[in-house]
Amino acid sequence: MMSRLARIAQIRRNEDGSMAIETAFVAPILLVLALGGFEVSTMIARQTELQSAAAEAAAVVRAVIPETEAERTTVHDILVTSAGLTDEQVTISEVYRCGTSANYVTNADSCGSGTEYKFIKVDLTDTYSPIWTKFGITSGFDYNISRTVQIG
Repeated sequence: MMSRLARIAQIRRNEDGSMAIETAFVAPILLVLALGGFEVSTMIARQTELQSAAAEAAAVVRAVIPETEAERTTVHDILVTSAGLTDEQVTISEVYRCGTSANYVTNADSCGSGTEYKFIKVDLTDTYSPIWTKFGITSGFDYNISRTVQIG
């Protein structure tokens, strides 16, 4: 019995392999943290990229004032190229605000005889799916960016 207790005491004092066990516990946690940091930085970078593209579109709209559909298509194409989006992800539309209303309408006739203000609205949409969605953890999310520029 004493030899068994002595053997157990000897095993408890032996620290061989303790580093491997600690690494086995810590390495996956560090890997998940690194992967999460990379994914979050990618998300923020894409958000910043889309915000910059929307600001660029607003600057172009202010400089050119696209009155015709052809001019709006040109602004659309510039935005698609600079943001790396598809045609379906970029929408440029003409909207109106009647008088002091906070809401926009798509038809100028909705304002009646009151004062109407003309705007160009630029909408960008994109989807991002982080790597962890492949493991069934949450789902991707959508970017929805909108800029409204008064032109009249």
